[in-house]
Amino acid sequence: MAIIARARAMRKALTPPEARMWVQLKLLRAQGFHFRRQAPFRGYYLDFVCFNRRLVIEIDGVTHAIEARANRDRVRDAVLAGEGFTTLRFDNAAVRDDLDGVMAGVMSALEALPTRSLRDHPPHEGEGES
Repeated sequence: MAIIARARAMRKALTPPEARMWVQLKLLRAQGFHFRRQAPFRGYYLDFVCFNRRLVIEIDGVTHAIEARANRDRVRDAVLAGEGFTTLRFDNAAVRDDLDGVMAGVMSALEALPTRSLRDHPPHEGEGES
């Protein structure tokens, strides 16, 4: 239960760039792309994930440029890649200053990735808020 509680708390405390990105990703539902935010997966909390396309989107603040954090991000991305996920990373400035470009990159990735079956998705435990 602690994992679900933490994910819920993280969903309520999105950074301004994450909140801005979430608004855009929710609009993609009309096109059949369903994203979850702050979804727990294999010991990580994924900023945004579309399970049926195995696409993870991470919005990185300035701390991700620090070498130790960048190394952890590389390990995390490798673990996710081993599970069949593609990870896109955007920094806060890109979301703030070029949201159209960020979303074009997201759409390009979504269109290039194959659709997975529903049984490949983990359950939506604890994600009831929009």
